[in-house]
Amino acid sequence: MNRILQASSIVALLSAGVVSSFAQPKQPPTPAQSIRGTFAYVNGKILEMAKDWPAEKYGYQPGKGLRTFQEVIIHVTSGVVYAAKAGRGENVNWDELDPKAYKTKAEVVAALQKALDDATAALKATPDDKFTKTLNPWLPVIQHSSEHYGQLVVYYRNNGVVPPESRPKK
Repeated sequence: MNRILQASSIVALLSAGVVSSFAQPKQPPTPAQSIRGTFAYVNGKILEMAKDWPAEKYGYQPGKGLRTFQEVIIHVTSGVVYAAKAGRGENVNWDELDPKAYKTKAEVVAALQKALDDATAALKATPDDKFTKTLNPWLPVIQHSSEHYGQLVVYYRNNGVVPPESRPKK
């Protein structure tokens, strides 16, 4: 009986150790990981939309005085360009890119892709400890991109199109 109690005690202790290891909360992401991940996530969704949206609807405008789909993508691109430059330490203003300078869907997508590549490189080159001192310019640009992501979802819905993120996953 004593051996059974010892064996069951060992099993109970081992089980408790296994359960407690699963119950341990995952280490929260660092500020650097959070910023890099969120920047990539939201801007990746916008890039996916820029690629997905039909070229013939790039001029879609939901109402007078509102930006066309293309103008929204170029506006977001302007913010990403700003973040890349400011993130590298350049003294820069948020200058709007001219949407009329981009004649085709391919040019718009390429501009956003280049801006994202530049910003991602700047983010990777930023030492992790810098994010414990300031989240600028990244956090405001993430917030800006997020607002326009929501706007683009409405453009999709207004056209009877399901946004890529809402489509069934394969």
